[in-house]
Amino acid sequence: MALPPPDPQFVLRGTSAAVHALHFSCGSQEPAVPVLFSGSENGFIHVWNLKTHRVDTALDGHGRKSVYCVETMGGKDQLLSQGRDQRICLWDLAEGRTAVTDSVCTENVGFCRCSLLKVAQGRWLMAMAAKALEEVQVLELPSKTSVCTLKPEVGAKLGMPMCLKLWQPNCGSQPLLLAGYEDGSVVLWNLSMGKALSQLVCHQEPVMSLDFDSEKAKGISGSSEKVLSIWSLDEQQNLQVYKTHKLVNAGISDITIRPDKKILATAGWDHRIRIFGWKKLKPLAVLDYHTATVHAVAFSDHKIPSERLLAAGSKDHRISIWSIYTQT
Repeated sequence: MALPPPDPQFVLRGTSAAVHALHFSCGSQEPAVPVLFSGSENGFIHVWNLKTHRVDTALDGHGRKSVYCVETMGGKDQLLSQGRDQRICLWDLAEGRTAVTDSVCTENVGFCRCSLLKVAQGRWLMAMAAKALEEVQVLELPSKTSVCTLKPEVGAKLGMPMCLKLWQPNCGSQPLLLAGYEDGSVVLWNLSMGKALSQLVCHQEPVMSLDFDSEKAKGISGSSEKVLSIWSLDEQQNLQVYKTHKLVNAGISDITIRPDKKILATAGWDHRIRIFGWKKLKPLAVLDYHTATVHAVAFSDHKIPSERLLAAGSKDHRISIWSIYTQT
């Protein structure tokens, strides 16, 4: 007999808009307060104190246009946010500051979240959907130097990039990019050569979200359909379908594999969060709390396993926080 699904440990209210992006910063060594960043449809980024369950700071840098990506860059004081104002902002939050220190104009009209990869101390790569609809641009931060522009071959008809994931096979190796496209394809790009290494049609509909486990060379993607697609990379860097999983209801807006690679969570258009074992994609729990589409899911980076949390942000203006560590 399966355990009944848990209730949220607590719920964060007060964004007064749909929540589109979430990112935890809880793993620091100093006895600092663990925080959760959320990006809302009204253009605000809220910094939630996970001890008081209240907003410490509200950041306003996207001209009241929806914020759909928030990431930290080496600690909770350096923040990156991306919004529908076609800007990616870099923030300095040290010592109570709330300043945008730099920004990148994306000139892209879609809602493809950028992807960050730390390549050296203080140096990052950032992949983002470019001005030309089918292209992906990779910049180095903080210098904003262009690394490459990835263009599909003539006649490829991939459509717009919908989701991006930068990764490195191992330390010191060349970074690679996985991109999910409007035509349902996932493509593996080599950044130094600027060319596609492999392409796989995973879905009949646009790829809404993907995540990748570089240790197992295995990834997962979701779309507006009722199917999760699991795919792998062989030694020759060819993508192949590993298995598919049929969902009860259609529509996945976000997928994330927990950092320990044991479980993953999906954000559903059916208002539910689903938890799966990553090894065999065994369904473990259906978390049913929200009253509208769940747009984003994120796992916390607490150092101590028992403290780790899952957050889900929804169109219903609420963020549910779950402790599912003990359950799995």
